Amino acid sequence: MAAKTKFRGSFTALVTPFKNGSVDEAAFRGLVSWQISEGTNGLVPVGTTGESPTLSHDEHKRVVEWCIDEADGRVPVIAGAGSNSTKEAIELAEHAEKAGAHAVLVVTPYYNKPTQEGLYQHFKAINDAIGIPIIIYNIPPRSVIDMSVDTMARLFQLKNIAGVKDATASMVRVSQQRAQLGEDFNQLSGEDATIIGYMAHGGHGCISVTSNVAPRLCSEFHQAWRKGDHTTALKLHDKLMPLHTNLFLESNPAPIKYALSLLGKMEEKLRLPMVPVSEPTRVAVRSAMVHAGLIN
Repeated sequence: MAAKTKFRGSFTALVTPFKNGSVDEAAFRGLVSWQISEGTNGLVPVGTTGESPTLSHDEHKRVVEWCIDEADGRVPVIAGAGSNSTKEAIELAEHAEKAGAHAVLVVTPYYNKPTQEGLYQHFKAINDAIGIPIIIYNIPPRSVIDMSVDTMARLFQLKNIAGVKDATASMVRVSQQRAQLGEDFNQLSGEDATIIGYMAHGGHGCISVTSNVAPRLCSEFHQAWRKGDHTTALKLHDKLMPLHTNLFLESNPAPIKYALSLLGKMEEKLRLPMVPVSEPTRVAVRSAMVHAGLIN
């Protein structure tokens, strides 16, 4: 049976700050430290939100190392290690393990559209190459393919497959996965806006974009939920919902980088083909931040 993980609560899908065309180490370390001090339960560097497609492999590896070093064991780090090349994914996963990551997040291969058997073989090859847990990242809107529950169940028999970051936005899928894979399969939402429904269906937490800018509120939501205080959880969800919505008016991570720039956490710099958000989105993001009590 697979390795088990007990990741619970709010895990931040970290952005990657840039300055003068390079990765901004000081801003990144500052973000990691602030996240932990605000109560974030875990960190996920170099995923989609971290602009991994436009990072070089060397940059990718440095960001993982900085995150692990700055976290210093205070919270778990799930390092992004996905690629549509199995060989590259193995290389990134092996590096993450060597650097000290607690687990890796591996996205379903994008663009080349493997079959369900291809998905199985891709994840099995990564599983066989490393000795730390693997969280499957199932995100059909970006990767086009959707890993079936049957394929997940098959993978869960392998030693290192531990759970899923589920960005299907399907509440039904959470219950289907629980029914077939059991409670030990670690289910984390990848869709902020659906988190209260996801948790009600038996989810364990969220790998969150919103928590980049509202780490304390996101953490408090999960604390309330774990205590069974659903009234408080719903109030916090209502407070965060405009952010959950407006941070995705344009492609992530452009809106969240603008939001973080308003807090003075980093410059609003992205790498092409990502560009800064339009003025209407700026207005909407500012309004959501005011609603959440993050700015005046």
